[in-house]
Amino acid sequence: MKTTRSLFDGWIEAVPVRGPHGTVTFDLVVRPPDIDSLPDDAPDTIISCTSDNPQINHELLNAIDLGTLVRAKGTLIQSQTLGENACLTIDTLEILNEVERKPSAGRYDGYCAVFGFDADTDAVSVFTTLGRWVGIADNVDTVADLIDIDQRVNGGDA
Repeated sequence: MKTTRSLFDGWIEAVPVRGPHGTVTFDLVVRPPDIDSLPDDAPDTIISCTSDNPQINHELLNAIDLGTLVRAKGTLIQSQTLGENACLTIDTLEILNEVERKPSAGRYDGYCAVFGFDADTDAVSVFTTLGRWVGIADNVDTVADLIDIDQRVNGGDA
């Protein structure tokens, strides 16, 4: 397995989520520096990122919105399997530009979470993918808890 110290500029593609052992994971969309020389339909590169740094994790879970342009630096592990994303374990994260907060949605298995209706709060509205209202999570960190409760009480929409 090949590892390399790497630095990438890209934007947050999906809502960062808690992983095992105090980690946070997210996908970073990276475009090559020579993007102007590529065809318009050239695919973006997606790098799966993980952090175990408490300060970075706090920023990812509480202060960074979808579409935020960041610079991520860390150890890149190239996948052994064709078609799988490379994985970057980050140790430095710099926000290059923040996006204007607009409502956006994220998908959690059989659930959909809508973020940013009210810029003054971190509340997240949660529905099943079939449209049943689940409730309001206080923030992104509590979405998984709300979904767990719904699954125990209602069995989800499965």
